[in-house]
Parts: sequence; structure tokens; C-alpha cells
Amino acid sequence: MVIFLAVSTAFLIGFLLTPIVILVLKKMELMDSPGGRKIHNGFIPSMGGISFVIATFIAVLSWLDAQYIMEIRFLLAAFGLMFFVGLRDDMVNMSAVQKLAGQFISAYLVVVMADIRFTSLYGFMGIYDLPLWISYGISFFTILVLTNSFNLIDGLDGLAGSISLVTFLFLGWWFFEAELMSYAFFALILVGAVLSFLVYNWHPAKIFMGDTGSLSLGFALSVLTVLFIDKNGTMASFEGWKFNAPIASGVALLIIPIYDTSRIFIKRAMNGKSPMTPDKSHVHHFLLRMGLRHDQVTLSLVFIKCLFIGLIFLGSGLSDYVLLPIVVLGAIALGFRLDALTLKRVKKINKNAPPILSKRTKKKSGSKPEIQGSVLEKVNMSDN
Repeated sequence: MVIFLAVSTAFLIGFLLTPIVILVLKKMELMDSPGGRKIHNGFIPSMGGISFVIATFIAVLSWLDAQYIMEIRFLLAAFGLMFFVGLRDDMVNMSAVQKLAGQFISAYLVVVMADIRFTSLYGFMGIYDLPLWISYGISFFTILVLTNSFNLIDGLDGLAGSISLVTFLFLGWWFFEAELMSYAFFALILVGAVLSFLVYNWHPAKIFMGDTGSLSLGFALSVLTVLFIDKNGTMASFEGWKFNAPIASGVALLIIPIYDTSRIFIKRAMNGKSPMTPDKSHVHHFLLRMGLRHDQVTLSLVFIKCLFIGLIFLGSGLSDYVLLPIVVLGAIALGFRLDALTLKRVKKINKNAPPILSKRTKKKSGSKPEIQGSVLEKVNMSDN
């Protein structure tokens, strides 16, 4: 009952707060303008993460016991810091070094202070306990990469919110099964908060989450996934639902941002471009070129994500030696198939499209040039 009330509180506060945020952002003219790599039309308010992050904190402080809050205090502090990093970046563009510094401090709070890290490779490649400095290094790297990978997929109405919603729902369930109640509460409260935002972010979006939201959600997802992998890899089977391939299970949970970031970085490097060069080569851009709407692309990628989550349930008894190659090769094969279908669809669309020259009207010889009515309306004519 307490979980239901906490999730409901996060949803209701986010649902009521988001229209206020939209109105304030419009009055302050803090809008995301179209053009360039942007694929939306018109000026849309950004920084929508303000509403669901505030809703999350209010629900946490309202319903969690002091003991639970103490258990996740460093996570809450890091989550709040990442929110302010994203907020500042949305208002005043920060340099990559400044953003990375803020992310590093947030990661320090959870990895060093909260001790949320990879303590082992859980027998994969024959490696069990990791030296402390290697454990810190791998954990820092994973959290920073996953946070920014998730930030990169926030380019479509409802996409980042929907992907995170499914993942938080799974993680909330698993932490509840493993009796990690404070983290279960946090993950499920985020489900309610993100769901309230999706009401306004679904296509056609009335507001975007911006870095304010995408960095916050990406950070929470990466930290909770690291915790899921480590606890799952070190727990006994009677302590909850145990997946025998913890690393593969964690990869499957965040397969969309991991695959998308790896794909575009490799393609840019092969084309001689900087991996950090922005373009329209993300998976969701390719699916849009097939003629799908924003909501259709979002639902397609959510469905693919659910397939991979289903895969780790089916392979819960397999080890990382078996399941990790299946997950990775499955993602690559599916990606190649989507690329082939997209290329085929684009060629078909271009083939059926009328030539540009055929759209021009032929002028009769000797006819006088005509002025279009829309032009006449904008011109003040004079008798002089």
C-alpha cells in the first residue's frame, strides 16, 4: 500500500506540476527551437525534467522511512546534483569538461560514498574479486558512459521516458524481490514520476525533458543497473530472483542506449569523423526515415527492449559465457536487419516520389507572369 501511495504521489505531483512548468518556460522563452539536428516543428519548452525530478523528491521525502532515506542518501544527493548539472546545461551551455566534472562528482558519491560498484566479474573469464582501484575505475567508467548514452537517445517524443519507464519498472520489481526496499521504492517512484511526464511528452510533445531530465534519468538508470548487476552476481539463489548471467542481464536492460551509442561511434570513426560529432545517424532517425511516426518508433524500440528483457528471463539459468554473446550478437543482427529494412524503405519512397522538375508548372509562351495571392496580401499596392 505504501508503494502504491508513493508512486501515486509522484504521478499526481508530476501531472499537476508539468503544465505549470510549460507555462513558466514559455513566459521565460526557454524554448527548444527547430532546425539543425532537431526533428520537431515549432518552438517547444524544454527542461521538463524539472517536474518529474521535483515529484520524485517530494514522494521520497513523503513516504520513505528515515531508515530508507539514510540508505539511499548518497544516491539522492548524486541524483539531485546531476539534475542541477543538466539544468545549468539547458540554461547556459556548459563545456564538455564542465559537464564531465559534474557527472564525475555525482559518480563519486555513489561509487565511493555509497559503495555501489562492481566488486567482481562474478566468474566471467575466471575473474572473481576485483582490486579496489580496478573496481572503482570500471564502475566510474560504466556510470559515466551509460549516463551519456541515455542522454543521446533523447531525440524523439516519448522515447527516453518510455525506455526508462520499462527499465525502472523491472528494477523496482527486482529490488523488491531481493528485499532492497529503499532502492525498490526509489525505482518505482521514478516510474510514477516519468509516467506523469509522458502524458505531456507523448507525440506530439508539449514539452521536452532536456538535459535536465535525460541526464538525471540516465544517471539513475546507470547506478541502479550497476547495483542490480553486483547484487545479482553476489547473492544466493534463496535471496531473490537470481539471474546466473548478471553482466548479460545488465547489458540487456540498457541495450537500446548501449547499441545506439556503440553503433554511431563506430560509424563515425569509420567515416573519419570525430565520435563526438553530432548528426542524424541514431537508430530512431533511421526508423523515422522509414516513414514511421514518433510514437510508432518509440513503441517499436520499447517492444525490442521488452524482447531482450524476456530473453534474460528465458536464459536466467545460463551463464555469462552463453547469454552475453547471445545478447550482443542478437542486438547486432537485429540492428543490421533494421538498417537493411530502412534502406529498402527509403529507396522505395524515393522511387515513388515525383521528380522535383515535374512539380513545376509549365508557363505558356507569351503569358504574363502572375503574382500569387499570398504575395499580394503581404504587399501594399499604390496607384502611383
